[in-house]
Amino acid sequence: MKVPILLPNIFNHPFTYESSDLNLKIGDYVVVPFGKAKITGVVWNEFEKDKKKKYVIKKVIEKLKIPSLKKTTIEFLNWFSEYNMAPKGMALKLLLLSSSAVVRLPKKKYEFFKPKLKDNIFKLSKEQKISLKKMNNYNEKFRVHVLQGTTGSGKTMVYFEALKQLIKKGFQGLIMLPEIGLTGQFEKKFLEFFRFKPAVWHSGISKKNKEIIWSGITNGEIKVVIGARSALFLPFKKLGLIIVDEEYDQSYKQDEGVIYNARDMAISRASFENIPVNLITAVPSIETYDNIKKGKYSFSKLNRRYQDASFPNYEIINLNNKNLKAQSWLSKEIIQKVNLHLERKNQILFFLNRRGFSPYVLCKKCLKNYSCPNCSINLVYHKHKQNLLCHYCGYKAKLNRVCNKEGTCDFVFSGPGVERILEEVKREFPTKKSIIFSSDTMNKKSSSEILEKILNNEIQILVGTQLISKGFHFPNLNCIVVIDIDLSSQGHDLRGAEKNLQLYHQLSGRAGRTGKPATVYFQTYNLNTKMISDITNKDPDIFLAKELELRKLNGLPPFQRFIALIITGKKENFLEQEAIKFKNFIKNSVEGKVLGPVNAPIFRLKGKFRVRLLIRGKKSLKVQNSLANIISKYKFPRGIKLTVDVDPINFN
Repeated sequence: MKVPILLPNIFNHPFTYESSDLNLKIGDYVVVPFGKAKITGVVWNEFEKDKKKKYVIKKVIEKLKIPSLKKTTIEFLNWFSEYNMAPKGMALKLLLLSSSAVVRLPKKKYEFFKPKLKDNIFKLSKEQKISLKKMNNYNEKFRVHVLQGTTGSGKTMVYFEALKQLIKKGFQGLIMLPEIGLTGQFEKKFLEFFRFKPAVWHSGISKKNKEIIWSGITNGEIKVVIGARSALFLPFKKLGLIIVDEEYDQSYKQDEGVIYNARDMAISRASFENIPVNLITAVPSIETYDNIKKGKYSFSKLNRRYQDASFPNYEIINLNNKNLKAQSWLSKEIIQKVNLHLERKNQILFFLNRRGFSPYVLCKKCLKNYSCPNCSINLVYHKHKQNLLCHYCGYKAKLNRVCNKEGTCDFVFSGPGVERILEEVKREFPTKKSIIFSSDTMNKKSSSEILEKILNNEIQILVGTQLISKGFHFPNLNCIVVIDIDLSSQGHDLRGAEKNLQLYHQLSGRAGRTGKPATVYFQTYNLNTKMISDITNKDPDIFLAKELELRKLNGLPPFQRFIALIITGKKENFLEQEAIKFKNFIKNSVEGKVLGPVNAPIFRLKGKFRVRLLIRGKKSLKVQNSLANIISKYKFPRGIKLTVDVDPINFN
C-alpha cells in the first residue's frame, strides 16, 4: 500500500513510499530511506500532487513505537505552512527533535516532572477571583481570553490557578515566555505554587533533557511545559491550555529560518486543538487591543497591585538647564536623589537600552568611524572585552588601527552604552556594589547567582538594558533612572510608539512592587513632556485607542496585512535590477499592492546587500496563496535569495 510520508526538509509536500505490510495510519512516526540516508518522517494526511515523472517507490523501513501525531496537530502544521509561506517539511522539522523522534523511555525518567498537587497556600484577592471566573468560562473549548493587569498585580497567580484546575482533569499545559532569561526565576515561582517541577524548554536545554521532555510530552507523562517560542511545536498528547505571558513582546517573533509570530501561532494551535488560550499582558499589543474592542477576545483586568502596593511616582529632570560635566551622563540632581534612595536601602536601576561602552567610535584625525565591514552599521565598543563588536553579524575588531592621516588613529567615544554608565556610577557611588544587567551578562551560567544577590539586596545598583523590563521581580528596587528617554524614542519603525508604551510600562512596573514608595526619573532634553506622560499613564488604553485610530486612518496593521519580501545578494547593482524585475513579474498576480523595491534601512548585513518589497493587502489567506503561487514560477539567479516575512514587526 502506498503512503504519503512528510520529511523534515525544505520540500513543501510528502513523498510516496510503500508501507511494507506495516499497519500504518496518519500520524505514525516512521524511518524511511531518503537518498543514501535513513530519515525520520510522519505519515501525512495528503499525497504529493501533480507528480508526472515516473519514479521508483521505496519501502518504509520501520514504524517507531511512539504515539501517533494527532490529526489536529497535522492540520495545524499544514495551516502554519500555508500562512507563513514556509515548506511543510520545515514546519515538521520544528516539531521533531534534531529531525528525529524519541521512543518511550523508562517511566523513572519522567518521575522528576510528576505532578504532586497540594492545597494552595496563596489566597487570591476579590479582583483576582473575578478575573479567574471570567478566564474559566468555556475553559475546555477554544476561546481567547486576555488578562490585562498592571505590573505587580498578581496576573501569574490567576493563570496558575486556571492551569491547576485543568491539570487536575488530566490535561497538559503550556506556558510560553518571551525570554530564556526569565525561565529560572519563573520556575521558582511555579514550584512555590504547584509544588512540582515543570519541564523547561528552550535552546539552552541539553539534548539529553530535551529527549526526556519530548518523549514525556508525547506519552502524556509530563503535564506542564514552560518554554520559549519553540515549545509551541511540541507533540502534546492531551494539551488543555496554552498561556502566552507578556503577549505583546517582540521576542515572540522568530525572524530567522522559518519566520513566524509565536503568539499568533499559539492562538491558531489552540483553535485547531479546540482548547482555550490565555494572553497575559500589562499593555496589550495593538492587535490584541483591536480584537478585544471587536469582541473577538474575552477580557478581564487587574487594576490594583498585589497587596495594594502603590504605583511609582514620575519625575522629569530637564537637562536643558543642567550643565553636565564632560563625559558625564548623570546630572547633579539625579546623583542627589539616588543618594537619598540609597540611604533608605533602596535598590537603584539606571536604564539605557544600549549594550557595550560606546555605540560610536571616531578618529579625531581622519574623521573615519569604526563600522562593520559586513553590515552597514557602526561597531559598538565593549570595554570589558577590549574589542569592537557588530551586534548583527558578530564581527570583532581591535581598537588600534592605522590612521589615513598619520600614525595610529586617535579615537573618541561618542555616546554612552551601559558599560560607560557603569564607570560613572562607580565613580559617583564608590562604596556601593553595582553590575550590568543585559543579555551580555545574564545569559551566562552565573546569572542565577547574580539574580540571587539582587534579590538579597547584596547588589545595590543595576545598570540595565530592556532585558530588565521583562518580568523580573526585584523587591528592593524603588528607584529607576532613565538616562535619556529621547534616544530610545527615535527611529523609523511604525510600531515605535507602541513599543515605547510597552517598554516604559514594564520598566516602571519593576519599581515599588512590595509597597515602599518608588520613583521613576526621566532625564530628557525634550521639552515636550506630553510624550512621557502618555507612555506612563496608568491607563494605557487611552494611548492604544488613539494609536488604533491612526492605524485605521492610514490602512496599517491590524487593518491590513503586510508581507515583507527581503531580497539579498552580494552584488549591489545586480540585486537592485533583479528586485525591479521580480516586482514586475509578481505585481499583477498578487492579491494586494506591491510597494518598493527600496534599500533596507540596514542595507548591508552579514556581507550581503538587502532590498525590500512590501505586499499590502486584505487580511486573507488569498494574499499568501497568490504570492506563493507566483513566487514558485520565478527563478532567481544564483546568489540571490528571497526571504518572506508575513506580518513583519521590524523593518530593518
